Amino acid sequence: MRDYRSVADQVAAEITAGLLKPGDRLPPQRAFARRHGIANSTATRVYQELGRRGLTVGEVGRGTFVRAAAPTDPPALGEPGGSRVDLEFNYPVAPGQPELLAASLEGLLRADVLGDALRPVGPAGHTVAREAAADLLVRGGWRPDPARVLFAGNGRQALSAVFAALVPPGARLGVEELTYPVVKAIAGRLGITLVPLAMDDDGLVPEAVEEAHRAGPLHAVYAQPVLHNPLSLTMPAARAGRLAEVLRRLDLPLVEDTIWAFLRDELPPLAALAPERTVLVDSLSKRVAPGLSLGFVVAPGPLLAAVAAALRSGGWTAQRFNLEAVVRWQGDGVVQRLVRAKRQDAAVRQDVAARQLAGFDVRTDPLSYHCWWRLPRPWRADMFVAAAARYGIGVPPAAAFTVGDAYAPGAVRVGLATPGVGELGSALALLAQLARSAPDDIASD
Repeated sequence: MRDYRSVADQVAAEITAGLLKPGDRLPPQRAFARRHGIANSTATRVYQELGRRGLTVGEVGRGTFVRAAAPTDPPALGEPGGSRVDLEFNYPVAPGQPELLAASLEGLLRADVLGDALRPVGPAGHTVAREAAADLLVRGGWRPDPARVLFAGNGRQALSAVFAALVPPGARLGVEELTYPVVKAIAGRLGITLVPLAMDDDGLVPEAVEEAHRAGPLHAVYAQPVLHNPLSLTMPAARAGRLAEVLRRLDLPLVEDTIWAFLRDELPPLAALAPERTVLVDSLSKRVAPGLSLGFVVAPGPLLAAVAAALRSGGWTAQRFNLEAVVRWQGDGVVQRLVRAKRQDAAVRQDVAARQLAGFDVRTDPLSYHCWWRLPRPWRADMFVAAAARYGIGVPPAAAFTVGDAYAPGAVRVGLATPGVGELGSALALLAQLARSAPDDIASD
């Protein structure tokens, strides 16, 4: 029998990840109970717990809704800031970034050039765009074959297309036991069953892939080998080699997500070790800007047509204007200048985090834009997230990253990229003060 708190944790994680948005109505309790395989009485306790955490509000005669805002009365721990501090989503912006990007686009805005840039384009883009993308994706001496490059509207669309091409509805996709939350949402829409795979301090455990495949055939494996989200782990070369061997032996394709790898571009991707079975996915959102994005797929020859067809049928192809923009940004050296600036920025923010969270159990990387914080007892992640929200600080709990009903550790992921450096330091200092307090002290104020 499932504990009502674990079910509440799952719903809380969906709210934190944005899968349930402010104003969304939860199903009637009987329907909720059937969906989650729990008793009606347990569903009632789940709804009561969500209300207690300040995540939902009940309206007589209408139902239960996700709150539009966090509770406004903070505990007496200290005065919170006036506006919400976002430590959930990571949107790195380098100093001077808008001016740098704008300068490269001046030529694109001429009427004759712009007219061409507004014409439609297919998943393969055009030769110049593929060459620019191949140069942009260079890592550790590896450069993809431009003929194997496809384009999507953004990284999420690229993942959607690759999953749709590789994994039929109802089939099994192996993923790290803590994974990117959007992967869970995509799998749900495509009818794909996610299978959690064990990890250790070096990342995904190759033997876990073999064990899961024996239990029921996997159609593919999804992994983030460099600066894993949420753990900031980077897979050592020896582990990457073992994983490549296992994938070859099992004849399994790998979906390699490298969205944060631009911060550690001295390391070659797994696609360099197993190019015949690795589909690499990347995007501009972190490297350049989230508002004008572009997704990249590098697929081996036998899978190229299937991924291109999925991009077309899903409506996930890129806009030609974005392709022309990246051609200019890459050719002018703008992308590399932004990458260097963001590495420096990430290092500064890591230094802030190290000072403010000193003494706590924090796992990260000196060049990562996020930290994995194992909370001190007796804090539970959901309680800490709710308490932080009362101060206007958003942090996602471990449950947002777990797969299925897997155990969620008492941890939160702290995103460092979005607020200003000063605001980040203040928010982390407040969270550290909160973590040193007892949950009962907070609840009683």
